[in-house]
Amino acid sequence: MNLPLDDTSPQASAVAPRSLLRACVVAMLAIVFVAAAVGFVGFLSQLHGTESKPARRADGIVVLTGGSSRVSDAMELLADGYGKRLLISGVHPTNDASDISRSLSDNQSLLGCCVDLDRSAVNTRSNATETRRWVRERGFKSLIVVTSNYHMPRAIVEMSHAMPETALIPYAVVGDRWRDEPWWTSGATLRLLLSEYVKYVAAEVRVRLADAGLELMPELQEQPTGSLAPRRPATAQAN
Repeated sequence: MNLPLDDTSPQASAVAPRSLLRACVVAMLAIVFVAAAVGFVGFLSQLHGTESKPARRADGIVVLTGGSSRVSDAMELLADGYGKRLLISGVHPTNDASDISRSLSDNQSLLGCCVDLDRSAVNTRSNATETRRWVRERGFKSLIVVTSNYHMPRAIVEMSHAMPETALIPYAVVGDRWRDEPWWTSGATLRLLLSEYVKYVAAEVRVRLADAGLELMPELQEQPTGSLAPRRPATAQAN
């Protein structure tokens, strides 16, 4: 016959800490889940569901490639006089001015005079680095940032960190999928938003740590002025 464990027995003493540890783990996981859910809701609240013209004009315009109609929308802003020049950041190395001009036949004159191409950027952080270089070379103090609505929060985090002295004006491009159906009814859109939210949080954490003096992932140093091979965005006009 098994007798109940005495509360003072060694077995009972071992069970209590395990139960307490399990309760603490469950509580921590619950807190993390709630915090992530609240953060995701906050992230969604930053996303615009409709497009609207920028509140004011700026010295320059930058568009981050990767989403449908971003470049054409940026060209329209340039044509309407919202900026003096446009930087298309993240152009694939194999693409040239003719590839872009074929899709933007209505703005051939602007492509020749007022558009620069950046082929160096490979992600949002390097978009910000190359844009900072372009802004400083041009002496610009304000910038309209054009990218997709779901990408805008992370883009502004990276741009603000790279160029704290530059006034940033977001112009969020809203894709057809976002307009046609609620995001929660599409598994693909939900996965895209969750993925972007994770990247946004990672960028926020890295930037805040860097501001506190802890740079976990130092960016590549810019080439000094006067170097033998200075890096400048190519102009959209074929060389």
